[in-house]
Amino acid sequence: MEHRQRIVLPTDSLRLSRRRFVTGVAAGSALLGCGLGGRLSYANPGSRTAITTLAGRQFDLTIGYQAVNFTGKERLATAINGSVPAPILRWREGDRVTLRVTNKLAHDTSIHWHGMILPAAMDGVPGISFDGIKPGATFTYQFDVKQSGTYWYHSHSGFQEQTGMYGAIVIDPLQADPVGCDRDYVILLSDWSDEKPERIYAKLKKQSDYYNFRQRTVGDTWRDIREKGLARTRDDRSMWNRQRMSDRDLSDVTAYTYTYLMNGVTPANGWFGLFSRGEKIRLRFINGAAMTIFDVRIPGLKMTVVAADGQNIEPVTIDEFRIGVAETYDVIVEPAADSAYTIFAQGIDRSGFARGTLAPSGDWVAEVPQMDPPALLGHADMGMAMDMGGMDHSQHNMGGMDHSKHKMNTKRDITHVATEFGLNVDMRADNPQDGLHDPGIGLRDHLRQYGRQVLTYADLRSLAPTADTREPGREIELHLTGNMARYMWSINGIKFADAEPLQLTYGERARITLVNDTMMTHPIHLHGIWSELETGDPDYIPRKHTVIVQPGSKISYLVTANAMGGWAYHCHLLYHMPGMFREVRVS
Repeated sequence: MEHRQRIVLPTDSLRLSRRRFVTGVAAGSALLGCGLGGRLSYANPGSRTAITTLAGRQFDLTIGYQAVNFTGKERLATAINGSVPAPILRWREGDRVTLRVTNKLAHDTSIHWHGMILPAAMDGVPGISFDGIKPGATFTYQFDVKQSGTYWYHSHSGFQEQTGMYGAIVIDPLQADPVGCDRDYVILLSDWSDEKPERIYAKLKKQSDYYNFRQRTVGDTWRDIREKGLARTRDDRSMWNRQRMSDRDLSDVTAYTYTYLMNGVTPANGWFGLFSRGEKIRLRFINGAAMTIFDVRIPGLKMTVVAADGQNIEPVTIDEFRIGVAETYDVIVEPAADSAYTIFAQGIDRSGFARGTLAPSGDWVAEVPQMDPPALLGHADMGMAMDMGGMDHSQHNMGGMDHSKHKMNTKRDITHVATEFGLNVDMRADNPQDGLHDPGIGLRDHLRQYGRQVLTYADLRSLAPTADTREPGREIELHLTGNMARYMWSINGIKFADAEPLQLTYGERARITLVNDTMMTHPIHLHGIWSELETGDPDYIPRKHTVIVQPGSKISYLVTANAMGGWAYHCHLLYHMPGMFREVRVS
């Protein structure tokens, strides 16, 4: 079988001079805003064709088939205006935008404007907010732009998003932007497979670990015996075997079939961004992948996070951050004029990466770092750490964090409902851990190990005061559930096809607590309404549209039901979405 991640570029195998010329790298790529005129980004690595940002109030978008070649083999993608990724849309806060979308596919399609606060009929989810766009038809989206920042758009029909139907949205603020910069780049991360998504999904349904090639070996067993002793190794293996789970199950789909892209460019070529001496650069990171959670860093360069999911936050300086599928983060960097830097986005399972280069000249290239070693899931990631005497606490070591703010959950204050017991659910987190201060599996000890400060949700503090300061009048607890062996995903043990809508009363303030009963990391997206993370400061609550829920953990946020109609609420991992999905009705 062929490994689809076509190139691995660790430091010890690729030592390029900064001044080595890279064929095809253009100096003016993807310049946006900040007073700059050039507005280009790359399409696919074969053609290096630039895709122009579309700016204004009126847009014509055509969805059709497009031949692409990311791996040396030509495949058919689903493209918007002939481009993968789709064109960057540039709007202005306060404007009314009109988008005429024409479907030239042989089947229905749709566009969802991810993170936008808009009327339900314009949200673009077939079966909930509209009927979809039929072949040959044109649907007109029209809505007022009530926010600014970095967002994105994608299909909400079938698996079209996996085949190339996604693009970035940049919204300029009506008032002066509190974030100053000299240069502005979109960094859109995604995952491409030459396999049809229906085939990927069918494989997962038959064998959930089909794409995972990091299973335990005999050598691992002997190493564990040397390090832990025979009795503890036997107990650990027995526990995992009883659960029919693997401590290496970090990502359902890996670089075995995926090629990871940055602005549509493969790791073999690498996206390129130019800077000049003394410039502040704004990087707008968007995770437009179907199934891949990325860990992002720029070796040798600090990043100051200034926005999360399009919303301005108090600046926080870090070395590394995790970006879940559908999340966005804006960062400011100030590179030195005599250096080139690698923007490095490694998959959560460390099977592959996307990369780009920031440099003052088009013939400079930075070294590509080695990927970090893959992490192992521990008892804490099963939500059972406090029940396991003698557990290996290193598997949930939150090294480098302020432990005075971190309180492990030491009581069972959750409720498992009757529907969580049955063939649809293969585990339950009886003692879920704190999901707010945890940077996540594979990042917990990076400050001690590598000197890298990692962003956590606890670091986020809104730049603007909390708009709705009422206490919640209702508590809603939802469990993210599944049966990994059967590749069945659900909420409270009920898949979407069998679930009743979640009802909210217009104007109410509610608290939603998400409990992850699985060992997978789930990015959960609520359409149409902000998810306001409870980080401990009620006066400056950060607003997000997508929230990562760590394995065996829980996290809570407040919502104000101020948008009438039906809204989608789901895990944004594409192959989890058919089951781990609810409709939210505000009436």
